[in-house]
Amino acid sequence: MQEYWESYVKQVDGHKAMVSFNAGISDEIPNYEFMYVGFVKVKLKNPMENGLVGEYESDDIGFIEDRIEMESLRWRSGKYIGRIISNGEVNFIYALKLDFEWSNTVSEAMKHFDYEYEYGSKTDMEWEVYRNLLFPTIKEWQIITNHHACNSLKEQGDSLKEKRAIEHKSYFNTIDDRAKFMELIEKENFTKQKETEIPFRDKIMYGVEFYRKDVPFYYDIDEITLKIIEMCEKHNGFYDGWECSVNK
Repeated sequence: MQEYWESYVKQVDGHKAMVSFNAGISDEIPNYEFMYVGFVKVKLKNPMENGLVGEYESDDIGFIEDRIEMESLRWRSGKYIGRIISNGEVNFIYALKLDFEWSNTVSEAMKHFDYEYEYGSKTDMEWEVYRNLLFPTIKEWQIITNHHACNSLKEQGDSLKEKRAIEHKSYFNTIDDRAKFMELIEKENFTKQKETEIPFRDKIMYGVEFYRKDVPFYYDIDEITLKIIEMCEKHNGFYDGWECSVNK
């Protein structure tokens, strides 16, 4: 299993949640070597008003996270797959080969900290916790991708304040679906660049490349791309991302 982590924000049980997950294992699940899921839920002492970790406790939570990881390696308990911070609590989540030593792992880790906590485990052969709780939806993935792209532009000296042509791509099952989608984007003042056809999973997908002048700032591009995704889904298609020039 490869290590590659991503983070994003979503709502969990009506509360704002910061979710971090091991994205590197997504192509390898379900992995039946790990038949259980274990958690350690730590209660924050001084959470922010939104229920997330404040500056005062961020180091402590990092130390707890590292200690649980160290003990899980020592006890060979399993694999760290995700963390959810929400409603004044931090949930550390592990995929376990077996769960009979999970209590030892947790107690050895938490004895070093003066924090209230609880822990548990259950059978999860199909990795439902990872799939349904940790792994992002299509829209959440798009936000992650957007913010990586914005960070890359900033690293190249872009202020993210200037409008410029932002190019988008979408693909559809039929020519008719593509045509109906194009009617929608034209109403949103997008301009078609070209139509394409590509092989995809033993069939042909009908694509369209289009653009509009916008500001590629984090929340602006989120709003734009999420709306495009909704229009794509309305006509049985999928969105394939955006790109733009660097403005310094």
